Order: sequence, then structure tokens, then C-alpha cells
Amino acid sequence: METELTLRRTPLYAWHVAAGAKMSPFGGWLMPIQYDGIIAEHLHTRTAVSLFDTCHMGQFVIEADAVACGLDRLVTQRIADAPVGACRYGFFLNEAGGILDDLIVCRLGERRWLLVVNAATARRDAAHLMQGLSDPSCLNDLTGEMGKIDVQGPLSAEAVSGIAGAAVRSLRYYEAAELRILGAPAVVARTGYTGELGYEILMPSSRTLDVWERLLADGRAKPAGLGARDVLRLEMGYPLYGQDIDERHTPLEAGLERFVDFRKEFVGRQALLCQRSAGTRERLACLLSSSRRAPRRGQPVFFNGARIGSVTSGSFSPARGAGIGMGYLARWRKGTVVTVGEGSAPLEAMVVRRPFVEKRAV
Repeated sequence: METELTLRRTPLYAWHVAAGAKMSPFGGWLMPIQYDGIIAEHLHTRTAVSLFDTCHMGQFVIEADAVACGLDRLVTQRIADAPVGACRYGFFLNEAGGILDDLIVCRLGERRWLLVVNAATARRDAAHLMQGLSDPSCLNDLTGEMGKIDVQGPLSAEAVSGIAGAAVRSLRYYEAAELRILGAPAVVARTGYTGELGYEILMPSSRTLDVWERLLADGRAKPAGLGARDVLRLEMGYPLYGQDIDERHTPLEAGLERFVDFRKEFVGRQALLCQRSAGTRERLACLLSSSRRAPRRGQPVFFNGARIGSVTSGSFSPARGAGIGMGYLARWRKGTVVTVGEGSAPLEAMVVRRPFVEKRAV
């Protein structure tokens, strides 16, 4: 059982507390949920630039040939032929095709790979890698040793280039580079979880506060908490591990087949091939409320009086001015009108295609 004493703190914890952030447990860490308010932080990210403390995420470096060591087989994406500097989003699966975690793999060198995984699953991911790699000694678990700051928003290039140099402006979407920031080694990746232009910066834990404060110093960037981050990712239809994707669901059911390369071998491939042939029983759908009320996690979803699924994530969307959500439904198509919830005040929602708002990161 987690208590405040057992929860881990990021290198920015004291800064968050001093800034008046509302702190709450998340993935085994005590993290900032909001500062000025979720909606205000969401809007600042969409119109300017925000900083997110993501030091809680798991980070691994593997130094080996991806095929020979077995890493390529553990990830659903083909990474062995990725050029140096390329990033790939994919999954760890079990043999049944269930999602153990979603992750980003960055190729930093010919035989050097950076893996960024979810906080709540970092320990399990480490064990999964130790078991699946042919030589576990090539794995370095840097979780907690490295800091991570996400800089997201249309002004993020200006903010990051101010401390990392003009080279970051040449990074394309899902590319990374090793640079020096404030004299310390760092990795800057043009990736994010908001749909906006953005960068993720990894640096030694001891330098995280310096980088954070320098990014804030020019006055454009503001801190944002995990509450705003959750709304931003939901507007893009990005899944959250543990809610929208998990071991009970496959990438096919989550509508994420494009991140699975069936041309190569990977753990869970045979199960996914069988499912692709037979068809899925349910798929992740996006729900747009007819009002400002939002679907809530766990609520049942009905069509013509029959239950067809349940909500996995939901929130009010400032960008749409309405409630939005996602959930696994047994049958649906774009435009289907469903009822969410039971009792005296059910919610009407329409199934729509993801994303809820236009993606501007590319």
C-alpha cells in the first residue's frame, strides 16, 4: 500500500511545493496535478508553451545490437533498421497479445538505445527486459538517475532553442539528438503527449532543477501539471496505460495496429495474427458528449438499450467545449449515438473519429 512516505519524489518536488502545486500520487510518485488550474494550464499549452515534470517515467539504456540481444523481438515496431536519431512508438506484449506497456524507443547510436516507459510499469518492464534480452548486462536502468522535462506548445521551439541551441529546430517529428544543455549531457527528442509541437528533454537528475528554472526564466513558459496533461492527451485520442490500454487488450482492439510491424517477429505476434483474421470483439472508440458533461471512467455505455461497453477515460474538453471520452465498445461506427451511464441522468454521446482536435505536432 502506497503512503506519502513510500512515494518517490522527482528532483523538482520541492519546487512544486513552493509554487503551491496540488500534489497527488501517480505511478508510485508524488506528482504535481495542477498549479493555476487545469483549464488555464491546458489553454496555455495550446497557445504558448508549458513545462511538465515527467521525471517519474522509466528510462532504460541498452547497449547492444538490437537483433542479437533480442530487443527488436520485444518491441512491436521494427527498430533494428531505424537510423540513428530516430524514435519509434510501440508496445511490449505478452504471448496473448495483451499490452504490457507502451513505450518510445530512441536510437542514440549504432548499438545504443534509449527506452522511455510508464512510471507504474517501470519495474515490471525492467524484469521483462531482463528476461527477454539474451545478455541482461547490456541493460542500464536509469530510472530516477535521469530527469525528464516535457516542453510542449507552439512556442516550445523558441523555449528549448534558448537553452539547447538552434540545432533543436532542425529536429523532425520523432527525432532525437544528444546535446549539451547548461554544460551537461542531454537528450532532446521532438516528441510529446499533447498533440502540439513539443520536445522532451532528458538530463542528469542533478541538473533538472537548473534546466527547469532556465526554461521558465524567459517568461513564455509556465508549469503545468498532470491534470492538464491528461486532458491534452485525451483530446488527441492518445491512450493512457492502465486505463485505455492494458494486458487485457491488444493493439488491434485499441485501434493502434499501425504501431505493430507484422513483417518481423515479436512476442505476441501469432496471437495478433489470429485476432486480425478472426476480428476483434470490441474496439476503443472516441465519445463526444452532447453537453459539457463528460463520460467518466467505468460508466457503462448502451446502444438501443443494450450494454455494448464501458468508458475508460473522460474529461471536459476546453478545445471542444464539451465532454469527451474513450471506451471499449462491442459495436460502433462513426456517428453512432450512445447512452453513457445509468440512473436518472444518463449522458448522450456520439462516436467520433480520433483525434478530437487537430494535431499540430508534425
